[in-house]
Amino acid sequence: MARKVLVLGEIRDGSLRNVSFEAIAAAKTVSEGGEIVGVLIGDQVSNLGEELIKYGADRVIAAENENLKQYTTDGYAQALMQVIEAEQPQGIIAGHTAMGKDLTPKIAAKLNSGLVSDVTAIEEAGGNIVFTRPIYSGKAFEKKIITGELIFATVRPNNIVPLEKDESRTGEVKTMAVEVKDLRTVVKEVVRKASEGVDLSEAKVIVSGGRGVKSAEGFEPLKELAKVLGGAVGASRGACDAEYCDYSMQIGQTGKVVTPDLYIACGISGAIQHLAGMSNSKVIVAINKDPEANIFNVADYGIVGDLFEVVPLLIEEFKQLKINA
Repeated sequence: MARKVLVLGEIRDGSLRNVSFEAIAAAKTVSEGGEIVGVLIGDQVSNLGEELIKYGADRVIAAENENLKQYTTDGYAQALMQVIEAEQPQGIIAGHTAMGKDLTPKIAAKLNSGLVSDVTAIEEAGGNIVFTRPIYSGKAFEKKIITGELIFATVRPNNIVPLEKDESRTGEVKTMAVEVKDLRTVVKEVVRKASEGVDLSEAKVIVSGGRGVKSAEGFEPLKELAKVLGGAVGASRGACDAEYCDYSMQIGQTGKVVTPDLYIACGISGAIQHLAGMSNSKVIVAINKDPEANIFNVADYGIVGDLFEVVPLLIEEFKQLKINA
């Protein structure tokens, strides 16, 4: 059954996040040959529409209003609902990001629809679209199908492989003036914490530190390793609680859930709360002085040793590999 599927493109700092392209790939499976319509919400965002088309969208609607310069639940919900009412889609796909987790339940409630959140895989089986999502902090997975008329889901970043970018693809990018009123929240100013490198939630490589780094200075070699590998730096809650780093770097049940291609855990014991945030990484490397540390139970490769001796060796080795590549 061919379906029209809306894909919500997520914008950060004037650029589309990678999860937007992953959502298009997910929508291709859900649509079963139907139309993929990209949706951009903001103020003067239509210039990003062509990028969505090159990654597989058939056309794009840019819902614009000056009150949408910054994300607010009320503003974006009003805009997206107007697009949904105009397009009458049979499917909606968004990223399972901070914005997606906040916005999609509100939309689902307005539509009186079900919502499958945090999807890691989508397949067609027996005439149904089957969604796979983790439960019990990643210890198990469940498969779900939607029996209603509208298929609504959010996809976890770094799990659905984007379609190959096709520079030759063309499609209509239409600007839609939407009405946004009676906002209960108005963003006056956004103060960003200084950050460097790759976005943690979308990083393909993450080098993460725990209490074993011993201090804020102990994160310096981890940052250097991450830079060499083109990755991001994360942390366990223990490291954050000890004030070695900011809580924005926290990975775990009460922090960010990540699924990079490579996760290097340095000085992390492997508490269940931390494993909940990273155990689905494709390859896990653990570095710890304690051979009995729980982190080795989930690691694909383990190094028993002092991270302050091991990490500099890894840095030099990776540098040589890059030189010789």
